[in-house]
Amino acid sequence: MIGFDLTLEQRALQERARRFSKEVILPVAAQHDRDGTFPLDVMEKAHQEGFFTPLVPKKYGGQGLGVLDNCLISEELAAGCMGMYVSIFVSTLALYPIIKFGTEEQKERFLKPFCSKFSIASYCLSEVAAGSDPASMRTTAILDGDHYVLNGAKMWVTNGGYADFYLVFATTDPKKKHKGIISLIVPSNLEGVSHGEPIDKMGQRASNTTAVIFKNVRVPKENLLGGEGEGFKKAMTALDITRPMIAVGSVGIARTALELATQYAKKRIQFGVPIAQHQAIQFMLADMAKDIEAARLLVWKAAWLADQGIRNSKEAAMAKAFAADMAMQVTTDAVQIYGGMGYTKWHPVEKLMRDAKVIQIYEGTAQIMRLVIARQLLRETERTLF
Repeated sequence: MIGFDLTLEQRALQERARRFSKEVILPVAAQHDRDGTFPLDVMEKAHQEGFFTPLVPKKYGGQGLGVLDNCLISEELAAGCMGMYVSIFVSTLALYPIIKFGTEEQKERFLKPFCSKFSIASYCLSEVAAGSDPASMRTTAILDGDHYVLNGAKMWVTNGGYADFYLVFATTDPKKKHKGIISLIVPSNLEGVSHGEPIDKMGQRASNTTAVIFKNVRVPKENLLGGEGEGFKKAMTALDITRPMIAVGSVGIARTALELATQYAKKRIQFGVPIAQHQAIQFMLADMAKDIEAARLLVWKAAWLADQGIRNSKEAAMAKAFAADMAMQVTTDAVQIYGGMGYTKWHPVEKLMRDAKVIQIYEGTAQIMRLVIARQLLRETERTLF
C-alpha cells in the first residue's frame, strides 16, 4: 500500500526547515543575490541546525536521516534561496561517497570532525573540457610511494573558495577513460591547492563557484576512497542519491514563484477586476500548480527508492529532468503574470527565473538525463518483451 502521509517527525523536520528559511535565509537572499556574496553566517547557522549533515549516521555526529527526509528539508531551504541551498547541499554531495564507500578510519577522520564543528565540503568532478563527459577528464593522480601526486584544474566548483576539503575525481591514466578514474579526499590546506576568483553567474549568485587548481599536491594514499578505477562508479552512485535533492530544490523555487504570482494576480487590477479572475491567468496558475505537484511526487518516489536500497538511476533522472524543466517554465510564467514589473528587480520573481535556469545544466544536463532514462528504459523493455 502506498501512502503520502508524513510522520510527525518528518513534519517537524519540514517545519524547522521552513522556519529557518523564513527567518534566516529569506531576509538576506536579495542582498546576497545583488552583491554576489557568500553568506558565511547563514552557512554556519545551517550547519548548527544539522542541515549540512542529514545523511551522516548518528554515530559520527550526523542526523542519520533518509533521502526522503532530506528532500523535505531541501524543498523548504530552496524555497528561500536556491543559491544558499545549493551551498548547503554540496556538502552532502561530497560526504555521501565517504558515508557509502569510506573505510571506518576515513569516516572517523573526516565525518566526525565535519559534524562536530562548522565545516564546508565540496565536490570536484567537472573540468573545462569534461562536463557531461567526465571520462575525458585531464586531472591526473599519479601514485608516488605513499602519496598520489595530483595535478589539474576543476571547474564550476560550488564552495570552491570556502571548502575545508574536496572530494576530487582524477584519472591515473587518461587512456583508460572511466576505468582510470579514482576519488580522493583532499584537504584544502595541502600545499599546492588553490582556487580561482568567484565566477560572476547569472543566477544562484549567493553560492560561491570557482575553479580549484591542484599543482603537485601530495595526497596521502589512505585518502583514496575505494580502489583504483572505482571513482566513476562512486560518482554516479552519489548522483543517484543527490539528484532527487536537486530536483526538490526546483520544487522549492517553483512553489515560491507560484505563491508570489498568485498573490500578485489577486491584487493586480486590469479591465476593472483582479487579473486572477481572467481565465488566461487561471489556466497559467493551474498549470503551474499541477506541474509542481507532479515534480514533487517524482522526487518522493526517487527518494523513497533510494531509502529502500533499490536502484533509482532512472527515477532520479526523471525527477531531475522534469523538475528542472518545470521550474524554468513556472518561474517564466510567474514573470509573465507580473508583466513589466516581473522583468524588474523591484520584485523577486526575476531572481527565481535566473536561479532556475542552471538546474537544467548542473548535476546532469536536461539532455543527459533523457539519455539516462532512455537507456534504462530500453534495457527494461528488452527484459519484458515476449
